[in-house]
Amino acid sequence: MRIRPWIIGLSLTLLASIGNSRAAERWFEELKATATPVQLYTFLYALPKGGDLHNHLGGSARSDWLWAAALAQQEKGYTYYTKVRIENCAGYGTDEFGRNPYLLLFKNLQGSDYEKLDSCQKSEYKRLQDLNEPEHAAWLNSLRLDTPHEGRDEFFEAQWRRIGALLENPYLVCEILYRNMDAFGKEGLAYLETQAELDGLRKSDGSAFTTAEVATIFRQELASPRAKATGVEVRFQYALLRFGPHAEQRLRDLYALVDQYRDLYVGVNMVGREDNAKGYPLRFLPVLRELRKRYPDINLSIHAGEMDEPDFHVRDTLLLGAKRIGHGVNLICDPETMVLMRNGPYMVEINLISNLLLEYVADFSQHPFPEYVRVGIPVALSTDDRGMWDSNLTDEYFVAVHEFNLSWEELVQLGRNSLKFSFVDDPTRQRLLAAYEKRVQSFAQQFRKDRWSSLHEVKPVSYLFMCHHYQICLQ
Repeated sequence: MRIRPWIIGLSLTLLASIGNSRAAERWFEELKATATPVQLYTFLYALPKGGDLHNHLGGSARSDWLWAAALAQQEKGYTYYTKVRIENCAGYGTDEFGRNPYLLLFKNLQGSDYEKLDSCQKSEYKRLQDLNEPEHAAWLNSLRLDTPHEGRDEFFEAQWRRIGALLENPYLVCEILYRNMDAFGKEGLAYLETQAELDGLRKSDGSAFTTAEVATIFRQELASPRAKATGVEVRFQYALLRFGPHAEQRLRDLYALVDQYRDLYVGVNMVGREDNAKGYPLRFLPVLRELRKRYPDINLSIHAGEMDEPDFHVRDTLLLGAKRIGHGVNLICDPETMVLMRNGPYMVEINLISNLLLEYVADFSQHPFPEYVRVGIPVALSTDDRGMWDSNLTDEYFVAVHEFNLSWEELVQLGRNSLKFSFVDDPTRQRLLAAYEKRVQSFAQQFRKDRWSSLHEVKPVSYLFMCHHYQICLQ
């Protein structure tokens, strides 16, 4: 068989391109081989990053941020109380498996709700500012997974119920949003797509804000000089708790809200633990088909594959119309869907630390993330509930590089994917992508030229996760 000259030429060009690419990445291989853990962490902290697409705003609040934000709300008439003792008051045990369990310490109440309690129940609570030092420390610890015995049930059934009323105050929510924007900006993040609500928020007297009032508060915060100074662009998703008895009607309501506030909101996200079978994906197929007849361009991201055992939730989620899959840990058990997602229009939002602390993997070596990366399934790293893990996005990048030996191109592609698959309008997406490519290229060129001296002004911050798991304690 005669080989045509142009084929030989093309082959040589491709080989040269591959060789040049590998040579260009050699500096990063040398960095990984010689850097100390702190040096690698510093490099990754300074690395320009794209977006964080899987972020629950309430869960992203570090407990000390929540504490400071709650106390600051006195200026707006809010007072918060927390449960510090159990006195076996009347009604004990009536809602232990519901939304308001009695036997739960450090559950927080707004002052207007505290005033409705009887004298026995009031004796169980203290104002936040009246806690003694051990109680203060316990309050902080109650909102993060920081001990080995804590895991999935503590997170789903206790921590979210404790935080409760704090997230019903839009001014406090804005403070947490700003704290995240500020911290993410220092890590080099360009875009945050987080989950927050417009309805169900309350004034200090307990009366309800309208959705329009909350939207105005959010807009004012995002337009404020302090928010602009972070350099982080923000859009919101609306979260649907998928296993509720009225979840279908709630989904209808959320589509209407996203459509009404398109300047703020870019999509809907179905959330909630998947081992509650009442939230199975195909439950929502009829209502989503109904909604697609009415609303154009409502993006959908769904938690799927966050399970211990195999199932077809990821496949079923794609059938619902989702463009992004949250977690996807057990996608590895569904080969046909893996093939469908290779090089396709879908992306998996990877949350390495979340999956470890909630015990969906026993250790990072069990995580399917590197398999997805290297067979061509688009993925991006995200933080999920970073406040409750006491972590940040650099931690996710460190775990990925340290545990799975990512190449420079793989590392850069993670950031690229996090913008390419964002739900922003196309002009904004292209602008963010162009800026990311320029920032990453400049960062790499500067490091290759000046090495570690190029990072001498970088002041990385790490939290309890990195300190406990990798002995990198930089705060």
